[in-house]
Amino acid sequence: MSLRNIAIIAHVDHGKTTLVDQLLAQSGVFRANEATVERAMDSNDQERERGITILAKCTSVLWHGEAGETRINIIDTPGHADFGGEVERILGMVDGCVLLVDAEEGVMPQTKFVLGKALKMGLRPIVCLNKVDRAHADPDRVLNDAFDLFAAMGATDEQLDFPHIYASGKNGWATLDMSKPSETLAPLFDLIVKHVPEPKAVARKDEPFQILSVLIENDPFLGRLLTGRIESGKATPGLAIHALGIDGQEVERGRITKVLAFRGLKRQPIEDAEAGDIVAIAGLSKATVADTLCALDVTEALPAQPIDPPTISMTVSVNDSPLAGREGDKVQSRVIRDRLLKEAQSNVAIRVSETPDKDAYEVAGRGELQLGVLIEGMRREGFELSISRPRVVFQTDPETGERLEPIEDVMIDVDDEYTGIVIEKLSARKAELKDMGPSGAGKTRISLMSPSRSLIGYQGEFLTDTRGSGVLNRVFSHYEPYKGAIDAGRKGVLVSNSEGETAAFALWNLEDRGTMFVGGGEKTYQGMIIGENSRQDDLDVNPMKAKQLTNVRASGKDEAIRLTPPRRPTLEQAIAYIDEDELVEVTPKSIRLRKKVLNPSFRKKRVKDE
Repeated sequence: MSLRNIAIIAHVDHGKTTLVDQLLAQSGVFRANEATVERAMDSNDQERERGITILAKCTSVLWHGEAGETRINIIDTPGHADFGGEVERILGMVDGCVLLVDAEEGVMPQTKFVLGKALKMGLRPIVCLNKVDRAHADPDRVLNDAFDLFAAMGATDEQLDFPHIYASGKNGWATLDMSKPSETLAPLFDLIVKHVPEPKAVARKDEPFQILSVLIENDPFLGRLLTGRIESGKATPGLAIHALGIDGQEVERGRITKVLAFRGLKRQPIEDAEAGDIVAIAGLSKATVADTLCALDVTEALPAQPIDPPTISMTVSVNDSPLAGREGDKVQSRVIRDRLLKEAQSNVAIRVSETPDKDAYEVAGRGELQLGVLIEGMRREGFELSISRPRVVFQTDPETGERLEPIEDVMIDVDDEYTGIVIEKLSARKAELKDMGPSGAGKTRISLMSPSRSLIGYQGEFLTDTRGSGVLNRVFSHYEPYKGAIDAGRKGVLVSNSEGETAAFALWNLEDRGTMFVGGGEKTYQGMIIGENSRQDDLDVNPMKAKQLTNVRASGKDEAIRLTPPRRPTLEQAIAYIDEDELVEVTPKSIRLRKKVLNPSFRKKRVKDE
């Protein structure tokens, strides 16, 4: 039986996970009477709720096609730039990839990002034009754009000669020629077998065992599971191995307790796995991502793929508000530290370090979404935390000593009537317009280069400006000299000046002052942010002031109080909204905004000193 290893890469929402669903169904992975779920590869709770892929996952199918029986290992990858670290590691263990492009949306920033990584590793992608059955699909234009992108990214002649196929992942069909309709994905399976080479490692099956760890996870029964492609030799349970770091130093010794292979959606224990196959190995407790697991007589580590550095960081500290410890059970600094370090071990795109004061932790990642997913995961596990505003990670030019900041490639699709306000707002935030043109169906596509700093907190404002119809995509591009201060133009906030429960009467009177974040009868404390001021400065208010009850009656006094429903920010909105002197208090049940310094007198003194 021959073997193929492929990754499915694309921009977010171009249909990777849906296509994998159909590949699994048509290869006979499910029984005829087996209940199947949509987006079967999105197994994690947050992935299902958000409708995005966060972690790269492996599956395997058997295909009986023109070339006989073939086992195809398929890796489904995330589409968001924030989770690009997953894509970078995965491409090292496959021999080919399917680049999915939406036949309506066309080439997007993340398409460029993932394609650049694939071309750099010498892979020859298959271009799959997905969603060709949509009303506004234009596969010919998109195919030309894809070719131009390959040429612009410096593809070799061999890579430029890419095969392409038209598909509808949702309806489960693919065809090499639009004039010859097809009912199944058989043409795509056959194209993968024909175009993707067999792993080179297959020829090294008689050499000593070696595998490069690419993914890591913890299993409650088997302990640490390390996934990768076997580069040489055979993996069998009981084999004595050692783990080597990138520098070739030994990390630990042990024995393989289990070899798990991917068969459909399940992982099954097998007796032996040969070179070229993608497997998970149990038995080691210290080895991590980018370590080489090998036979004891091997002393050289396999080269690991370098990972792009983080561009955004935030400070995570203990929750020290007056309401701390009431909703979560993991509140100590030591427990928070262990959880963050565990995350940094399995997710190579995240870096964790202690702050100089030793009282908090600096967590650096690729973007607000990636950090938001981590904090949301911790919150569901019972943690209570305080989160600072995200900051960009600056670098210093080694030659000139100049301060450099990350620049992002931004692509916006928006209704024609809102282009003016979008360009005006982003130009004020130091973004530079590169290109602009119609994208069909009454929409305009705007392409800009913008500092990462100016996009922090902009998403909410963008959705308001475009009445929720705009789509903003961004991906890290490069570093440029620091562009100076940026005025984000945020309004002031309403801050509670005392502790207790909010009164509907007080909030009703405060509604003229701005937008509320809390409703009546909620616990609040001094220094907690309860709303947004309609003016630029912060305002200390009393949300607990009750109605004076006297025996004097007047018309209109006894009308029922009706409050406007409060605007409750989600975790990502709260993180993006806060200012430098504010924090987000995150507990399993609540998300509150607060000032770093709770006492208003101390806050005023600090402002004076500054």
